[in-house]
This record gives sequence, C-alpha cells and structure tokens, in this order.
Amino acid sequence: MEPQAVRPAIFEGRTTLLSAADPGAVPAAARTLAAGGLVAFPTETVYGLGADAGNGEAVARLYAAKGRPQFNPLIAHVSDLAAARKLAFFNPAAEKLAAAFWPGPLTLVLPRRPDAGLSDLACAGLDSVAIRVPAHPVARALIAALGRPVVAPSANRSGHVSPTSAAHVFADLDGRIDAILDGGVTPVGVESSIVSCLGPPQWLRPGGAPREAVEAVLGVPLADRPQAAHHGSDAPLAPGMLESHYAPRAGIRLDAVSVTADEALLAFGPQAPAGAKATLNLSPRGDLAEAAANLFSHLRALDDAGATTIAVMPIPQEGLGEAINDRLARAAAPRP
Repeated sequence: MEPQAVRPAIFEGRTTLLSAADPGAVPAAARTLAAGGLVAFPTETVYGLGADAGNGEAVARLYAAKGRPQFNPLIAHVSDLAAARKLAFFNPAAEKLAAAFWPGPLTLVLPRRPDAGLSDLACAGLDSVAIRVPAHPVARALIAALGRPVVAPSANRSGHVSPTSAAHVFADLDGRIDAILDGGVTPVGVESSIVSCLGPPQWLRPGGAPREAVEAVLGVPLADRPQAAHHGSDAPLAPGMLESHYAPRAGIRLDAVSVTADEALLAFGPQAPAGAKATLNLSPRGDLAEAAANLFSHLRALDDAGATTIAVMPIPQEGLGEAINDRLARAAAPRP
C-alpha cells in the first residue's frame, strides 16, 4: 500500500519514518512538503530538514522545530542548474563553479531574482539567496517530485550535532517534524562549503568542497569572508557570514499601543489601533508562524508607503516571537 502524505502537525504526535527504498515514500514525502509540512531527508552532506521554499508559514515552522529560532537565511536546494537560474542571477564565476561542482557539496550565494517565488523569510529579508544542487539521489528525487525549491538546514535541534543518519534525526526531532525519509548514512558527513558570488568570490564556510578545488576552477585565490561587527543590524548573509539584513528606510517604533496619522502601522492580532497612514497586520488571528512568514514582506510594503516611522505593535516573546522581536530590534537599532 502506498504511503500517505503526512498531515502537517508540528509538535503533535510522533514523526513518521519513511524508507526511501519504498517506491511510494518519496511521493508521500513530496505531498507532505506541498501541504506545508516538514520532512527530513538525506543529502550527500548531512540530513536536511526540508520545507517548501515558497511557503513562508512552513519555513516559520521549520525555524520553530529547530528550537531557539533565529531568522538566518536558508539554503535553497534545487534539482539542477536550470532551476537555480530561475532563482538567481549568475555571473561568470558562479557559472564556472556550478558547472564544476553541481550536483555536489558547494553552496553559492547569488543575487536573488525579483520573481524567484521564494519566501522572504527563507532569505531572511535579503536580496540574495544561497543555492545548491545536492548530489544524493533521494534528495534529487524528492525535489523533483515536489517541483519546487526546498530549503533544508541540518535536521537537528539548534546547537546539536548535525545528523548523518535517520536515527540521528529521529532522536533529535521526533514529534517536532512530520516525517523522516530514511536514505541511509550520508557519505560526506559535513555541511556544504559556501562561496559568495555577489562580487569577487569570497570563501564563507569550509565544508564538503575543498577550498583548493574551488580556487583551481576559478584560477584565482578566494577572498576570505570579512570580519563583520556583531552589533545593531548585522545578520548572516548565509551560514558562515555576517552582513546587514533588510532594514527599512523608515524609523521603527517598537511596542506601539497607539499610532499617529503620519506613521505606518505593523499590527499583530485582532485589536489594531486605527488612524495610521498605512496598516498591515502580521497575523490578525495572532498566529506567530503566520506573523513570521509575513514579517519581511510587510516591512518592505510599509516602507514603500512613504511614512517616516513604522509603529510596531507588541509581539509575544514566546516561540517564534523571540526571533520576530530580534529582527525588529535589529531594524530599530541606531544606524551608522
């Protein structure tokens, strides 16, 4: 009997274990992702925790499942170079590296296309995107079955050791995700290397692709990542680098319980004060996953409304609210 798609129900009940050897397992896992669920799956590096990269609420649940969430940019996994070109702009250096290392354990950080269809939350509000094409046949089959990019950080609780088997994932995330697609032990065992191609290539994170091999393809040494300061609006550009995240032109006023006619309002919950120049509600029903999914796009839209200040209603500090408040505090911090 073909496995059924697992109904997304984070933190409710046990996680379903699917064997990749079962012909129906990959289609069932893809249906779960399409429904907004979370599925751990093997790549050649480590097991990734997958969510539909275009579904902001699924991405928010992914952050929550990993625990103590921080809205850092995630790597979008795609089936091939053609799919990657639909998400980002490739310069000559990026084309060389993609041709040499994909599929494989190298992630490229590239300028994001405006019509990429990726969740702003998955990209942490940045105009760049981290992309790779995994080499593992189960990962490739799952992405192909879904037909869309899959974001997939390591499938472990935040701060724990990255998993290289389905058993590792189950021990760490049972009951917090919908399904695990068991494809055996991952062969590489460390995360992908990351190179930024936003300008001259920069080495952001060592991993499964050796630096020397990357430099040999480029024909030039890689610049090391800059040492960014840990303050104010600094936030990771990709795993392994700090860079300014999206900050509105307008000022940010936090914990607003009233609003003036010259302010824009970023509301939360069913009771929003009236009278703002423009208003968008992160979640009228007070759902933190919905609020997280809307955070960056709503900030951008209110910034475009032309108000000099965006007033932000209080957000609960629990669960995903901690990460939402962290990003809002960074946006509100004094700028150099």
